Amino acid sequence: MDYEDAGVDISQEEKAIAALVKQIEDIQRKDGYNKINVENHFAGILDAGDFYIAMSTDGVGTKVIIANEMNYYEGIGKDLIAMNVNDIISTGAEPIAFVDYLTFEDPDPYVSEGIGRGLSKAAKESNINILGGETATLSEIVNGFDVAGTCIGVINSEENLTLGDSISTGDKIVGIKSSGIHSNGLTLARKSIKKAGYSYHDEFKKNKKIGEELLEPTRIYVKPVLEALNDCKINGLANITGGGLNNLKRLGEFGYHIQELIEPPQIFDFIQECGDVDKKEMYNVFNMGIGYAVITRETEKVIEICKSSGYEAKVIGEVRKGDYVEIDTVGKI
Repeated sequence: MDYEDAGVDISQEEKAIAALVKQIEDIQRKDGYNKINVENHFAGILDAGDFYIAMSTDGVGTKVIIANEMNYYEGIGKDLIAMNVNDIISTGAEPIAFVDYLTFEDPDPYVSEGIGRGLSKAAKESNINILGGETATLSEIVNGFDVAGTCIGVINSEENLTLGDSISTGDKIVGIKSSGIHSNGLTLARKSIKKAGYSYHDEFKKNKKIGEELLEPTRIYVKPVLEALNDCKINGLANITGGGLNNLKRLGEFGYHIQELIEPPQIFDFIQECGDVDKKEMYNVFNMGIGYAVITRETEKVIEICKSSGYEAKVIGEVRKGDYVEIDTVGKI
């Protein structure tokens, strides 16, 4: 099984995005606050004169289906903020504020309360404000519920912009461990598990069900990344979300050579076995244990900062000439 077999056609999705972008790419505000061209980066950037504003929007995908099945929603709230703040920090920005959008087929206070608890905990961990949001009842459109959010961050000066412009061959890639599947690739995961005849309520490992493992919240990388930006020379930052380590390509045209991986959480072996998913496809879809990547030459300092904040990190590869992502044990992805 691959992502397209599971119902996600990435090429068609890219065509749909391109059609939208074609209609809006020339839009530029008059009288300042101009956007900076950061095509395909993790967040949009506005030049505000003395500082810069970063802005990003994201959701949690079909993870909401599993949340419904397990009747547990707090993790979804944390996922929502994590997906956004992890994108924002990838520009060198400090996230400061967030708004959410929650849409229901039939409004359910139990669901919204659980999501709210997760939002609250994640906002405190990320040190951001939640300014409000929008709740809509769309019974003729939505099946169950869906949730999305938007985050803004600030970059205090041009030299603090971290968009990959200073990456050069010989730089090292530090990988920071993920907490699990995070919030990408859930469609392939769900279809693979279904194909193998499992239920989300079946035991995955001692005292933990399959559904509970899939709902493990996305890790928030704000604290170690902001500290590394303050104390080290960082040349590039990548949130390893949908597309896995291919997200490194968003930082510039280089060869990102991965020589030593972080041990992937057990859930990935389980998904691969359930769906008979090719190993290369696994690395094309999932984070495979690496939730975030930092490109730097000050690797020891970055790893120590991560360690002191409770994050496992290590050098996983280096930047070379070319235009590819290659993993020694997998090949080019």
